[in-house]
Amino acid sequence: MVYARHVPNSITIIRIILTPVVLVLLFSGTFWGITSALLLFVLAAVSDWVDGKLARQLEVSSRFGQFLDPLADKVLVLGTFIALAWLEPAIVPWWAVALIALRDVGVTALRSWAEARGWTLQTLYIAKAKTAGQLAFLIVMLATLALAERPGSAGALATWLLYDTTILFWLLMVVVAITVYTGVLYAFNQEPAASANPHG
Repeated sequence: MVYARHVPNSITIIRIILTPVVLVLLFSGTFWGITSALLLFVLAAVSDWVDGKLARQLEVSSRFGQFLDPLADKVLVLGTFIALAWLEPAIVPWWAVALIALRDVGVTALRSWAEARGWTLQTLYIAKAKTAGQLAFLIVMLATLALAERPGSAGALATWLLYDTTILFWLLMVVVAITVYTGVLYAFNQEPAASANPHG
């Protein structure tokens, strides 16, 4: 049971380690490379839920874990967004990634400012929708990029979706709008409040 207290943080650290592997595979430009990146990304995203659940069940929550867990999420998500902005800037423009990054930096700074005064920013319900939207978009993008490397109708459909439509671009715009909106809400939600969830 002594070792069990380290399991959630160990899973979080593994998630951070997986991020560069995902990015290297994504830049391979091959079906199997991108598919492997997709599978590892999904595994890393699921591990976020797992380590949080274990921490609650084992009652081993710590300030280090509360700091490390959202950091791992941001490394994974922002790292993948940056890679996609490099690979497909017409779909994932740099300014959109910058807005997502600035929102995260702003909320993190605001949270630190609040905690320095003995407050904890209340985690907004819509922030969970923001996280889900970002993960869903990234999974769709990775899957589409992988399929685009395949011959046949599936590859043709994925290529059409990537380069002949603006569907994915506008999906990202919805995600960016929700992301920025949650940042604005946090800026006006600075009252002392309790929060059991560090994922803002």
